[in-house]
Amino acid sequence: MELREMRAFVAVLEEGSLSGAARRLHVSQPALSQQMNGIERQLGVQLLVRSSTGVRATEAGATLLSEARAVLARYDQAVAAVTRHSGSGDVVLRLGIPLELPADLLSGPLTDLADAYPTTRVQALHMSTSAQVTALRAGELDVGLVREHPVGPDLDAVLVVEERLGVLIEAEQAVRLAGPDGIRLDALAGLDWVGFPRSGSPTWYDEITAILRSHGLDPGRTPPEGPGLIAPVKLAAVTAGGAFALAPPNWQQPIPESLTWAPLVGHPLVRRTWASWLAGSRRRDLGHLIAALDYRGSK
Repeated sequence: MELREMRAFVAVLEEGSLSGAARRLHVSQPALSQQMNGIERQLGVQLLVRSSTGVRATEAGATLLSEARAVLARYDQAVAAVTRHSGSGDVVLRLGIPLELPADLLSGPLTDLADAYPTTRVQALHMSTSAQVTALRAGELDVGLVREHPVGPDLDAVLVVEERLGVLIEAEQAVRLAGPDGIRLDALAGLDWVGFPRSGSPTWYDEITAILRSHGLDPGRTPPEGPGLIAPVKLAAVTAGGAFALAPPNWQQPIPESLTWAPLVGHPLVRRTWASWLAGSRRRDLGHLIAALDYRGSK
């Protein structure tokens, strides 16, 4: 058995269910169930009794649980002992961050990480989703906050926040277009969307443009390749008139008096951010940070 299989087996019995262990390990329940079946096939013995109320160990499973805990504890001791010989002991955790991340998303988890792993130094890097995924696979990034769920078995991901996007628009236009619940997306027909380069997050870009077209809006040309759509450029484009931009509630940038933010009726555009990391990673500090990034729900 591999260490990751032992950890998964221990998690299943400690949680008492496959669903609980899947959440703890940030994997899908079907994948975890297949992994448990694979362990039983390897060892040629039934380890788990599955029922509608959860999972419990057979006699053989209880024996494996005890032995697996001992092996994992010894492994962790060995890693800690070797780490003490690595000079200062400082470890860098490289974290990819997109534009317009909610201000409160990282403050608590990073404080928690510093308390639990004082020798871990976080290096924050502003990168687009596509650049983060490339860097993760190249081993140049340890964890990324991305705007689309990465595809492939080599990367794991967990949803950490959803944001209901509204619009930045000229204040006078907002008065004409807004109803009691905000602005209908189809009411923006005729205005230009201030978009971002598709290469930065292709799936998210395609989702936005599809929703705009379904509400009768013309997304216009794909913006030229280049850096992401930073706040000053977004504000300047809307201030020039005849355009709107998408932005989350409680946007951190100061908004000029000539502009306003308004919600979209029915919340047709929801921006999701996932934490993603290499599926083969065994870093405990990284796992601690991922666990601290509790899903925040829609904002």
